[in-house]
Amino acid sequence: MHVHETRPHVHFRPINVGRWLIWGGFALILAVAPLLWTSSFAQTMLSQMGIAIIVCLAYNVLLGQGGMLSFGHAVYSGLGSFLAIHTLNLVTAGTLNLPVSLVPMVGGLAGLFFAAVLGYVTTKKSGTTFAMITLGIGELVWSMSLMIPEFFGGEGGISGNRVIGKPVLGITFGPQIQLYYLIAIYCFISTALMYALTRTPLGRMLNAVRDNPERVEFIGYSTQTVRYLAFMVAGFFSGISGGLAALNFEIVTAEVVGAARSGAYLLFVFLGGATFFFGPIIGAVLMVIALVLLSELTQAWLLYLGIVFLFMVMYAPGGIASLIMMNLRLAMFGKLRRVWTSYLALGGAALIALIGAAAMIEMMYHLQLNAALGPKMNFLGATLNAGSLDSWFGAVFVMLTGMLMFELTRRSFSREWGVIQEEIEKEIKRREAL
Repeated sequence: MHVHETRPHVHFRPINVGRWLIWGGFALILAVAPLLWTSSFAQTMLSQMGIAIIVCLAYNVLLGQGGMLSFGHAVYSGLGSFLAIHTLNLVTAGTLNLPVSLVPMVGGLAGLFFAAVLGYVTTKKSGTTFAMITLGIGELVWSMSLMIPEFFGGEGGISGNRVIGKPVLGITFGPQIQLYYLIAIYCFISTALMYALTRTPLGRMLNAVRDNPERVEFIGYSTQTVRYLAFMVAGFFSGISGGLAALNFEIVTAEVVGAARSGAYLLFVFLGGATFFFGPIIGAVLMVIALVLLSELTQAWLLYLGIVFLFMVMYAPGGIASLIMMNLRLAMFGKLRRVWTSYLALGGAALIALIGAAAMIEMMYHLQLNAALGPKMNFLGATLNAGSLDSWFGAVFVMLTGMLMFELTRRSFSREWGVIQEEIEKEIKRREAL
């Protein structure tokens, strides 16, 4: 006689303490940041970082998770900005009754709509063809921004006013810190939702389409459908970031749909690390720092950015996130202390080479753009004569010396790194054997 057990089986899952700590720390940083940096400029930068985090993570849904290289992703964040600013003006005129806090959702829905319309054609292809189609659509929308001033506002753009209606609990969104916390809420929720996407069957299948599309088709899934759904998700969150940007700046111009904006998304997501979820967050922070701070310090900031990008492609193609993860692996096995002196040597050599190169770049820009001020210029507290051969020779000497030191240190570091990796692999095999 067999007795069937009718009681339900209860499975106890341990709490993932690490995940709670990471997300709790992320929320704490978002909440405390404006209290530490209290100036209006700092809070404006923090607001831009929150907006950039959303759009970079959205772009990484395509690039990092789906392997789709898009050259026109600014279309969806930009069109979301335009729809959001028009909605804000309708609310201001009393035509539409909508809280200002929900205006970014209008941008998200706009991004979703245009991603659904344009993405149906775009995602029919993959690889290089997909990239060229996105580039063509991006240029098409940008050219339309100059042809349809009724919607895009022409060269002057569309402006609005986010301080409308009666205050709710004293919140008017006039002070920058109030708008920052609205952006922080959207940023946290959007980040959590995009992370949750990576744990869903759609997210897993998107990774499979990236890695082996032929096998995905073989087991019965449509790669075009998977790409299309991911494209719409990316468009939705990009539109939310565009709506938040419209509230933050209170003006939207044709620049938000331009190729330069799309290129910035690609560049900084790559620098942050497209293969890791938190990589685009690092890239977003760097993007705001470069576009706001670096552009104010020097006119050659794009050239410096290109040099950094070149070095990252050569020595760290996985981005900053990959460097962090590799060193965390070393720390877990107690090997990090063996390479920190090499890191100091590499950093010092790179800094010397950068100072020499920067001196040459700044003298070149000074001669081209500020020739009327005379040949003398200030550089890092020193006076250089851009018209003197001695200054040029000194800059070249410093740069070449730094490059030589960097290369010698790099070779020694590479040998030590290889030895450490072999030791780690042996330790892993030993633990598996136990």
